[in-house]
Amino acid sequence: MKSLLLAILSFMGSACFSQSKNDISEVSDIMKKQEAAWNKADIEGFMAYYWKSDSLKFIGSKGITYGWQKTLDNYKKNYPTPEAMGVLTFENNTIEQLSVAKIFVIGKWNLKRKAGDVGGSYTLLWKKINGKWVIVVDHTS
Repeated sequence: MKSLLLAILSFMGSACFSQSKNDISEVSDIMKKQEAAWNKADIEGFMAYYWKSDSLKFIGSKGITYGWQKTLDNYKKNYPTPEAMGVLTFENNTIEQLSVAKIFVIGKWNLKRKAGDVGGSYTLLWKKINGKWVIVVDHTS
């Protein structure tokens, strides 16, 4: 009986670990798609992986912005041309699965531009909503 219980617990643990690795890989792949969209000057494509909700939270140097549309509008205002957008790269330092539906990411971003490079750090809270990973909180500095 003990060996059966241990086998079941071992299987459940490996299944959870496997799911965690798959989810982390999926979020990493999405972030590569975001980079590619940004680097094609496709802000809407970049924003496709944000929660399309008024409850989305984006925290930047000017404070907190609530909502997907307002966040999109701010991106368009602050990056009006491909030249202003530059070439984006992400460097994820930590990706941690908090639960089956939440992943926390800490990393650095960099924009290479003719007008001068800029960069900083980010923390992202990803949530699986209706089977799709989306950013629900973005704190970028």
